[in-house]
Parts: sequence; structure tokens; C-alpha cells
Amino acid sequence: MTITSTPGGTRTEQPPATGGRPGRARRPRRDRVVEALWGYAFIAPIGLGLAVFYLWPVLQTAYFSFTAWGAFGGHTWTGLDNYHRMLHDHEFGQAMVNTLAYTALGLVSIPLAIVFAALLNRPGLRGVGVYRTLFFLPVVTMPVAIAMVWRWLYNGNYGLINYLLSLVGIDGPNWIADPRVALYALVAVGVWSSIGYNLVIFLAGMQAIPKEYYEAAQIDGAGPVRQFFSVTIPLLSPTAFFVSVISVIGSLQLFDLVYVMAGSGDAARANPAFPRLETVVQLFYDRAFVTNDRGYAAAIVMVLLLVIIALTAFQFRMQKRWVHYG
Repeated sequence: MTITSTPGGTRTEQPPATGGRPGRARRPRRDRVVEALWGYAFIAPIGLGLAVFYLWPVLQTAYFSFTAWGAFGGHTWTGLDNYHRMLHDHEFGQAMVNTLAYTALGLVSIPLAIVFAALLNRPGLRGVGVYRTLFFLPVVTMPVAIAMVWRWLYNGNYGLINYLLSLVGIDGPNWIADPRVALYALVAVGVWSSIGYNLVIFLAGMQAIPKEYYEAAQIDGAGPVRQFFSVTIPLLSPTAFFVSVISVIGSLQLFDLVYVMAGSGDAARANPAFPRLETVVQLFYDRAFVTNDRGYAAAIVMVLLLVIIALTAFQFRMQKRWVHYG
């Protein structure tokens, strides 16, 4: 503000508005619009891809879940009939129980991956690159190939596992055809195939922990085990949260292992253990592409989507409470 004297008195002149920070002129509106347009132009390819290949199929599936499909195509609006039918479908209930049980049991891969990552993170360990490669090999192997190999290993007549058990006098079961052990056998394959991926993530998280924390703990007299539980585990909690979220989402979408190891359609239903192996995605596939009941299949997969969203939101809520009280 400047004050000048004039013959008529004193006049005060206000400085021009700068729009925020002093000394910096406000950018013209045209420049801001052009900058925003360039930003939208750069994100347009990925945005269109997400809209066409992710958002639109979800909206279509949500619409089809309220319809009934004919044998030769075409659909009619049926409202909530598919969801009402689902409430009384024992097979869907059993498939959901199987999926949730597989998801819960499969979380054992997280503590196992943490332990193996801690062992591989020891300083001076020789051949650590070889060990990491061996652990990560199942991750880069095709799931169908993994399922075929384990199907042979689990064979009750000539499988390698039962052969090794027979050497010590144990008569092993028919792992995939025995309802008592079929689900646990499937969980073992899932844990074995996913532990390498989790291990690499945990190993990266451990290597990001500053060494000063371990040095301070060592000065206070903490041994390797105490350092693991008092330093490594608390500082690794954000990584464990991320791994738990992606593990739960992946387990709820289990399909390929069941499809190859147990089969589908009438051939799979001849297996006495199939009711303990069928997952929600397996049931969706059977209804959509085997019996051509696509409206009901769309309703099944929409319920699965809601379950995934609910469990993920629950995990985020628990993580926030953990951070708040921790």
C-alpha cells in the first residue's frame, strides 16, 4: 500500500491483488485450464482401459444378476429372484464356507514367509540368491502346471507322497478324494505356491528397516530372537498388512487349482470330496459355462465381490485401530 500527497489531500493506493502468495502474480485462467487438459490427456489411456475392461464389465454383471437367460441367448428381467434362490441354495452355501475356510487357512503362509525371510536376511549367508530363486520358482510357474504336478503327488495309488509314507509303514489316504483331508491338501498347495511371493515382499521390508534399531537393541542386551519380535515384527506390520490384503483377495478368487485337481461338471461331482473342494468361483464357472445359467452365475459373482469389499474394508479398519492403539 502506498500513500501519496495530492493538492486535494492524502490518497491511499491499494497494490494489485496477487491471489495468494505475495510477490507472485496469479496465473491466468487459460493456463490452468490448459494444464488440467494436458493432465487428463496423459491419464486418458489408462482411464479408458479401466473403464472399458473393468468398470463396464462390473456394471454389466450387476445388471445381468437381475435377469434370467434362455438356452439360446437373450435375457429377461427377474428382479431379485436370483438372490432369493441363492439364499436357499445349499451348494452355494457350502462353496462359500469352503472359500472362507481356504482363505483363513491360507493365511498361515504369512508367518511362514516372515520366518523364511528373516532367515534369508541374515548377514553373511552364503547362496542367498539361490535360496531366493528356489522360493520364488512356484510364483513364476503356471498354476495349471503346479496343479497337475500336485495332482500326481496326491494320487492315492501311485503318488509320490503315499509311496514315501509307505516306506515308514503309513497307508496314506487318497488326498483329493477323501473329504476329511481334501481341503487341507488344497491349502497346502496354495501355501506352497504363494509363500515365495510373500517372502520377497517381506524380505524387501526387512531390508528397509534401519540398522540403528538392531544396534540399539543389541546394546540393550537383546539377542536375535528378541530383536526379531521387538524390532522386526513391529516395523514390518505395514508390509504384513499389505500382504494380508492381497492374500485374502487372491484366496477368495481361487479357481485354477480346484479346476485342474478336482475337475468340473459331472466328472468332478463323481469325486466324493468335491463338496469340500468347490469354491465360489468354481460354482460361478459351472453355472455360467456348463449349465448356462448366466443370470444366477452373475448373482454369485456379485455376492463374491461384496464379500471381497467387506473383508478388505474390515482389514483396513483393523489396521487403523492397530496403528491407533499401537
